[in-house]
Amino acid sequence: MKRYFILLFALLSMVPVYSRGRLRDYSICPGIFKPGENNAITDVNGVKVGHVTLVSGDDIRTGVTAIIPHEGNIFQQKCPAALFVGNGFGKFAGATQINELGNIETPVVLTNTLSVAEGIKGLVTYTLNQRGNEKVRSVNAVVGETNDGKLNAIRKRVVTEEHVLQALANAKSGPVEEGCVGAGTGTVCFGFKGGIGTSSRVLPNSLGGYTVGVLVQTNYGGILEIDGVQVGRKLGKYSFRESVEKEEELSPDGSCMIIVITDAPLDSRNLERLAKRAFMGLAKTGSIASNGSGDYILAISVNKDNLIDSRTSYYFPTLLHNDSMSPLFEAAIEATEEALWNSLFAATTMSGNGITVEALPVEQVVKMLKK
Repeated sequence: MKRYFILLFALLSMVPVYSRGRLRDYSICPGIFKPGENNAITDVNGVKVGHVTLVSGDDIRTGVTAIIPHEGNIFQQKCPAALFVGNGFGKFAGATQINELGNIETPVVLTNTLSVAEGIKGLVTYTLNQRGNEKVRSVNAVVGETNDGKLNAIRKRVVTEEHVLQALANAKSGPVEEGCVGAGTGTVCFGFKGGIGTSSRVLPNSLGGYTVGVLVQTNYGGILEIDGVQVGRKLGKYSFRESVEKEEELSPDGSCMIIVITDAPLDSRNLERLAKRAFMGLAKTGSIASNGSGDYILAISVNKDNLIDSRTSYYFPTLLHNDSMSPLFEAAIEATEEALWNSLFAATTMSGNGITVEALPVEQVVKMLKK
């Protein structure tokens, strides 16, 4: 028995801890609408998320996150979609076709800035290998990125096509890993360790009963605000501090990828409107969408009746009226800001490239919020 416990302890000690709790674990429940069962993008039926986390030596801190919108063949049953660019200092593969056609035809991959090409390769291979796609000759892969070069030796370009395929194969429904995982492994947010975050909102039946789920990759700056509290200022860690207080300055630059998925029956026009509201959620966390920030919001509808079947000549979607959009706007704002905060709460202190980025001091922040 003694040898068993020694072995168990040794095995546990080998498992790296990349995540802490979430905002609601501290009885802080922002917004008016309730989250779904997992408070995650996977609360939208059929959505799956997979990660590959790459941590090696003292300078590799990166990875891949894959979001699969529905369980069918996405190329053959395309999803209505829209992309809103808050600030375009970034790389988002597939953007022009999304804007032109109003849909996506692959899963969504998030990774680091210099690995977008590998993301495209992986999605192309994934799509060509799907049953029913034997005659496909063109694939518009959807890949977003943020630059994790502060903690990660990004020039080594360790992410491969196989890592992308592995993240897609790992994708599952249910709870989603957050913090220093996948594409969020090496990211920095408001000067603290950023990462992957997710949240959801379910509208009351009287407002349609639809679900809005959000997943984010946080790597941006500004003046951190949580649930209306000026956390960044109180912690003495915010952009432009050198000019304001003659203290160490924190760059406002960086990027944020925001993926919004809903089961509401929306077309690309109203999905773009929904994406714009998610950008408002980003602003409520203290982001200023600085000159060097790439802030992209992709909104997708996975309503089963509105998937675009490429085998038919006509398309007869059922769409919500504009007047029914306001509750979804609120849900997108709430889910986005909580996903962003969850990325900070879940992330842990990380060292890489000779630099250490501290995690958000959660206990101290919680005391501020509960005052």
